[in-house]
Amino acid sequence: MREKFIEKKLVSEVKKQGGLCPKFVSPGFDGMPDRIILMPKGRIAFAELKAKGRKPRPLQLSRHRLLRKLGFKVYVIDSVTQIGSVLDDI
Repeated sequence: MREKFIEKKLVSEVKKQGGLCPKFVSPGFDGMPDRIILMPKGRIAFAELKAKGRKPRPLQLSRHRLLRKLGFKVYVIDSVTQIGSVLDDI
């Protein structure tokens, strides 16, 4: 499954639940997750989107650890079947 398809599905599902899922761009700070998930009632998380079976690069994993250490949830999503459980968790 292509990363772009999974990403579009995530954005659509977040929107259905009343949230926003903008592309997360961080110039000068490489390795940050692809999307920030903003849900009602101030719930925030980050999503790294990958094609089926692909894994984050070492720099991406380092950024994920940093965000988690700061108290944020970070998800690596490589299948549309994960999206429901991710949104339930947020």
